[in-house]
Amino acid sequence: MTTAARAEGLLGPLSVPVFRRIWSASLLSNFGILIQGVGAAWSMSRLTDDVMMVALVQTALMLPIMLIALPAGALSDMFDRRLVCIAALSFALAGAVGLCVVTALGLLTPPILLAFCFVVGSGMAVFGPAWQASVSEQVPAEALPSAIALNGISYNVARSFGPAIGGVIVAAVGAIGAFVANAIFYLPLLVVLVLWKRKQEPARLAPETFWRAIVSGVRFIRYAPSHRLFIIRTVLFGLIGGVVPALMPLIARELLQGGASVYGVLLGAFGLGAVVGALILPWMRRRFTTETSSRLSAVIMGIAILTMAVSRHEALTIPALLAAGVAWTSVLTLYSISIQVAAPRWVAGRALAIFQATIAGGVALGAWGWGRCADQIGVSHALVVAGCLMTASVLVGLWLRLPDLSLPPEERDLDRTAPTLGLDITPRSGPIVIELDYVVPTANARAFYEVLQKVRRYRQRTGAYGWSIARDIADATRWTERFHAPTWNDYQHLIHRGERSGREGLDESRALLDPGTPVQVRRLLERPAGSVRWKDDTPDRGVDAGQEGTGTTIGSGPIDVRRAI
Repeated sequence: MTTAARAEGLLGPLSVPVFRRIWSASLLSNFGILIQGVGAAWSMSRLTDDVMMVALVQTALMLPIMLIALPAGALSDMFDRRLVCIAALSFALAGAVGLCVVTALGLLTPPILLAFCFVVGSGMAVFGPAWQASVSEQVPAEALPSAIALNGISYNVARSFGPAIGGVIVAAVGAIGAFVANAIFYLPLLVVLVLWKRKQEPARLAPETFWRAIVSGVRFIRYAPSHRLFIIRTVLFGLIGGVVPALMPLIARELLQGGASVYGVLLGAFGLGAVVGALILPWMRRRFTTETSSRLSAVIMGIAILTMAVSRHEALTIPALLAAGVAWTSVLTLYSISIQVAAPRWVAGRALAIFQATIAGGVALGAWGWGRCADQIGVSHALVVAGCLMTASVLVGLWLRLPDLSLPPEERDLDRTAPTLGLDITPRSGPIVIELDYVVPTANARAFYEVLQKVRRYRQRTGAYGWSIARDIADATRWTERFHAPTWNDYQHLIHRGERSGREGLDESRALLDPGTPVQVRRLLERPAGSVRWKDDTPDRGVDAGQEGTGTTIGSGPIDVRRAI
């Protein structure tokens, strides 16, 4: 990596050739999907008079983000992210080309149009988590926040000007021109990804099963306090802030008495504000904490929404939308940076996918709610309610304060020595029960119990199930920690997920143990009733085919608990 790439500043990551090429190509693909949206909406309006069908065009393009974001994140963590990006982009390109062909042949109907929009949206929904998670492989750690902000700028630049360009193309050559432009704009990104010489790291373990990977991603968010806070705050911000994109057409039509041109200007103002928000975000991150930046943005957006509620002139509404765009992008980009920077590599794609699904779900639900509210009390009053709620949301920070996450978690080189095996097991064998015996002086018992609660959260977010801690009633100094993994392969993944962040509880617990007594660890293959159906002549197969097994213990002995489990 070059020195320029390591330098602080928003444009630093563009000094890295691979990031610069991928970023430039992704800018074109963002323009393409927005241009296609304009062409699809125009085509639907020509094919049918049903307003609901026209609205469903955007639903078909965006719904996949909610439906398949988490499975897409699992795929990005299970396999080579570059290959996942190429496959997903190829799928989207096939949908875009198919739409062009059907339109050129005059076979386009409303259901076919929606189907192709859903195909394109699905491809991009799978592409998104893998692409964003791969940013950490393109730039050095210190440049990652700026790289994430640049990706946000890429989309917001396209959102600011893409619809207008799409309108010009549709007016000039018709909707098929927009469809062809989208297909062409995918090609540079596909070529760049094919030529990217991504550093290959040989897989040490077989990948998790698809379903287990999804569950692991959800459990990580559930048991990672910092990520959970960001997800909760994202939902809240999306539910309230979704009033702006949801009611913007009504603001143009009912409050400003304007038409499509006014609506386009308002969209451009909001998008331009989003670009400005991404540009000033590095400045904000240097001067304010994450919580302070979040509160400041919420207040700015609340005031902007209230201004839109009372304004009846474009001269006042447009600056308000600029401010709202700045606040909107500042918050969401800040949250995205925090989640992506803090997530360990093994779960980065899933963490990002959950964040994206949260945004999409929050905005979609908020849009529906604010639409119903506007029907009941009017557009202006709905905006007043939303503005007040957005301003008051800063109080949530008193209970759910956001941490400052600036550097990726440090990966820890754990002791991955394979345990001694006394049974002939396979990756699918399980459940695997892990028991750790500690000797704790009675004076440290209370402190040890409290520290083990931190250990519990760490175990659970890295894949442990059924965690418990027990104290020997015959010997008060002896404690046993117990948890299990569904299969031997899951257990191998668990012990390889070793980032330094979050392991403080293990180090603290080690300091409270009797220094003269090593920790004993046992790995057991659990055999529930009915799981073994031996016949009289069935041998109990151990690792040595000529030796009878001696029980279900897979391995035991003294071990450094800070490094191995």
